[in-house]
Order: sequence, then structure tokens, then C-alpha cells
Amino acid sequence: MAGVSSCMKYSMFIFNVLFWMCGCIILGVSIWMRVSKAAQEDLNLDSSLFSAVDLMIAVGSIIMVLGFLGCCGAMKESQCMLILFFIGLLLILILQVVAGILGAVYKSQSEIDLCDLFSVTILPFHPSISPLLQNQCCGLVKGSEDWGSNFNSPYGNFKICECAEKDQNTDLCIFYSNRYIYKKPCSVVVIDFFKHHMVILMGIAFGLAFIEIVGLGFSMSLYCQIQRK
Repeated sequence: MAGVSSCMKYSMFIFNVLFWMCGCIILGVSIWMRVSKAAQEDLNLDSSLFSAVDLMIAVGSIIMVLGFLGCCGAMKESQCMLILFFIGLLLILILQVVAGILGAVYKSQSEIDLCDLFSVTILPFHPSISPLLQNQCCGLVKGSEDWGSNFNSPYGNFKICECAEKDQNTDLCIFYSNRYIYKKPCSVVVIDFFKHHMVILMGIAFGLAFIEIVGLGFSMSLYCQIQRK
């Protein structure tokens, strides 16, 4: 009976070592961001973003576990570990596909949900929002209304939402409350950004899917070879 291909075995091992290392990096950086006060200050992280960091910790942990299963399954020729690796990776791939389909089908609802997310998680912190969010946009969801009583407060060398002089006569601005302000809410700008960079995002998604399919192929091929021994 045919034995296990050494090439397949070590290819699977190397693939999963890299996979495991990626998980370690994601987990390590995420934990550092979560517990280090210095990191939170340097990266301007506040409690509203901790849920995203927690998600990264979970993702890093899952990748590490899958990488470990793949490595040990390949070297020990363990069918149990290989099938667990295969199932875990397959579930991740299915979730990605489902998320992509739902995102395409419920595109308009996704935009509404994103606006709701802005309202719930970011809007309460709007007085301390990074200046990057106020680049050619005003407020988060409802424009100038989001700033409330802070609307006439100074914001660096300008007042909040005030257009730069070069933009005042463009479609970016409207005249409101005795000054030119940017008319688009920042949630709209963020959505437009994702729309304009959809090709890059799709490329990343397809790249991840390709890597996952390669991992699935390695694990199932090795599993079958072990079974035929």
C-alpha cells in the first residue's frame, strides 16, 4: 500500500507553521493593544474600540489552534487532528462566503447598520474624535446635528466642520450657520471609501480564501494518504 508523501507531509507542516505564526502575531499584538495603556494612548484607542480588539484576540487564538492542529496532524500523521483542522478551516471559509453573500444581498441594510453602529459606539465620544474622521466630512450620521452644542467650538485653527478655504466653492461644502461646512456626514465618507476600495477588499478576501483552500487541499490529501497506508 502507498505510504504518506514526505513532500505533502512537510508542505502541510510548513504551511501550518506559517499559519500558526500569523495567529501568534495577531494574538500578541491584540493583547498588547488591549492591556497596554501606552499602546492605547499611542493608537488613540478608547473603550468603544475594545470589542474590535477582543475580536482580533479571538481570531488570533483560533488561527493558532488550527495551526497547531495542522502541524501536529502532519508530523504525527494523526487523522483526528487533520480532520479537526479541515473542519475548522472549512467553517471559516463557509462563514466568509456567507458573509460576502449577505453583504451583497443586503447591501443597503448593511449601510444602515453601519450608520447605527456609528450612532451607538462612536457618537457618544464625538468631542474627542480623531481629526482624521473630520477630513472633508461633518459629524458622524446626521451631519452638523451630531455636534450639538459643540458645533461652534474651535477645532484647531477652524471651527468644527468648517471647510478649508480651497474647498469652500466646491460641492463638498454648504453655507450653514454663518460659515461653510462640509455637507457629508463621516459615515457616508467611510461607506464611500469602502465602495471605492472594494477591489482591494475583494482581493484580500479572495487571497484569504485561496490560502484556506490550499490548506483544505493539503489536509484532506494527507488524511487520505494516511488512511490508505
